[in-house]
Amino acid sequence: MMPGGVGWRRMRIAMAWVSAVVVGLAAQTVRAVPSFAVQTGHPCQSCHVGGLGPQLTPFGREFKLHGFTARTVGFNLPLAVFATASYLRTQKDQAAPPADGFRTNDNLAVDQVSVFLAGGLGKHLGAFVQTTYDGVAKAFSWDNLDIRAVTHAKAGRADMELGLDLNNNPTLQDPFNTLTAWGFPYTDSALAPTPGAAPLIGSFAQNTLGLTGYAWINGAVYVEAGGYRSLGAGLLDHLGVDPFSPGEIDGVAPYARVAYLKNLGERNFEIGAFVLDAKLFPGRDRTSGRSDHHSDVGLDASYQYFAANHDVVTLNARYTYERQRLAASRALGLAANAAGRLEDVRADASYYWRNKIGASVQAFRTWGSRDALLYGPNRTSRPDSSGVVLQIDATPYGDGKSPLGPRFNLRVGVQYTAYFQFDGASHDYDALGHNASDNNGLRLFTWVYY
Repeated sequence: MMPGGVGWRRMRIAMAWVSAVVVGLAAQTVRAVPSFAVQTGHPCQSCHVGGLGPQLTPFGREFKLHGFTARTVGFNLPLAVFATASYLRTQKDQAAPPADGFRTNDNLAVDQVSVFLAGGLGKHLGAFVQTTYDGVAKAFSWDNLDIRAVTHAKAGRADMELGLDLNNNPTLQDPFNTLTAWGFPYTDSALAPTPGAAPLIGSFAQNTLGLTGYAWINGAVYVEAGGYRSLGAGLLDHLGVDPFSPGEIDGVAPYARVAYLKNLGERNFEIGAFVLDAKLFPGRDRTSGRSDHHSDVGLDASYQYFAANHDVVTLNARYTYERQRLAASRALGLAANAAGRLEDVRADASYYWRNKIGASVQAFRTWGSRDALLYGPNRTSRPDSSGVVLQIDATPYGDGKSPLGPRFNLRVGVQYTAYFQFDGASHDYDALGHNASDNNGLRLFTWVYY
């Protein structure tokens, strides 16, 4: 991209637009009452690696596991708001506009604006409740729901924090940043092309409701178990959520999680496992009298290092194996095989200088059984995709020293996604001449929080 060319002019326009969004949001007299930061008296860096976003520090994990109840102030109205905006350019134009009102390339969008009710009520109750305006779909919907009841207990030498958690997305309640709900990348665009196949465990966000119980034992062992049910189609439609994807759970889908954490001063290590077992009516279609059966099991691990100069290094990894028994999909003509498998592996690493300026990289790969109907639009009939995500970002006010006060926080960043395989192949994956690299995307983004 040479200075003076069309692409360079578009880039300059995009950078100016993103900057204008930041300034415009910062200039508003938004009287959102502070939530977690004011409640605890700690700046964002205390809870979040890089000073903003979902990646938790040890302090942030403890705050979450204790039900969002820690506080240093007598009372605060627990409201907050954030907005993300971005510019996206793919290597080649998409075949059609990715959403109404957008172009096949070089798109600017306010990705989302969210309002939170987030905080603790007394010593035993806390909540993280989010509602979102989707600037791409141009619609409101309910978003993350995480309501906790906690208590402290002792049994012999075991010092335990016990909790009940009501949430609407398996893994949303997890205290580690290795699983699907809070894994890297922490912000993306609905306008970007993405592979069609993914393990089922990441597909239930906002269309289920689950209750789990957990124990945090001696600050080292985390165990959790519970189950999830699908919400009614009419209710989901009113909540702004697609009721038909991925389908309707037949009964209750059990979920279980175990993890072990070892703290070594400025370092900590985590290793864990998880399982979700779901019987599913695809597209809520019960006419076959059968259901599909997906069993997702996985392993995860993480590492964090907090240097004395406030530099931070993190590593996260996850492997998921999905066993598929597709009786309903086969009877409905949606799958050619009665059984299959899907595997997914992801690993990311980040370095934050002074916990403010960061560089992150993720490698990912998804692969599995061939199925001419399930993955039929693909030339190879396979779900295989792979690639890397690179990101550089800056969060200048994560230490709470914003000129607009401790409630204001801001992140700006550049993200690049490169695909090696996409929906089954590297070249001509759709038999229409499109290559995986055509979907490579450059994204400039900003993330503003009050």
